[in-house]
Amino acid sequence: MRKLVAEFIGTLWLVLGGCGSAVLAAGFPEMGIGFLGVSLAFGLTVVTMAYGIGHISGCHLNPAVSIGLWVGGRFEGKEVLPYVIAQVLGAIAGAGILYVIASGKPGFELGGFASNGFGEASPGGYSMTAALATELVMTFIFLFVILGSTYPKAPAGLAGLAIGFCLVLIHLVSIPVTNTSVNPARSTSQALFAGGIYLQQLWLFWVAPIIGAVLAGIVYKNLSPNE
Repeated sequence: MRKLVAEFIGTLWLVLGGCGSAVLAAGFPEMGIGFLGVSLAFGLTVVTMAYGIGHISGCHLNPAVSIGLWVGGRFEGKEVLPYVIAQVLGAIAGAGILYVIASGKPGFELGGFASNGFGEASPGGYSMTAALATELVMTFIFLFVILGSTYPKAPAGLAGLAIGFCLVLIHLVSIPVTNTSVNPARSTSQALFAGGIYLQQLWLFWVAPIIGAVLAGIVYKNLSPNE
């Protein structure tokens, strides 16, 4: 249970910190943080929680990560579903807190609420094929870095930084395409509030990250030395 509580809190923070930066600060008049700021915010949520709860739950914060680590032989299969449930609930809680804060501004309009999408729901109008390829490849790389940086013989204490910086880079590349998911829990929480087309397209942001994570787990397991 303590692992699940840690995952709940960690994923709440990822959504509140990452999506919160996009909703509240990215386009703030004259002093907005833009894509770079949002990318850094998502990376920093992972870095801070890696050191905050990594020793408790492993700091997955993402159903695709839990699944990829299981396929890669780093996580027990019986724990995957409880982790995924805790992550999704934590993400929804984070989105709920963000909604309470954001709706406190006069004239508030929900809009996309930092949701992920393709076609008309894509920030840059990118197609479903582009979105699928982006999410699959970015999640593959994300899991590849996670598996490598948490290898038992890797330098101690640096995994959180490597993983966080990888997520920053992923956002810098893919925000214009899908608003960057690589995390089904993060996509679900925002789509539940935004509704409409974002809920209709949510399937892609479960399917593509999970496929990418599974492929990364298989490839890394066959490339890495015996642990």
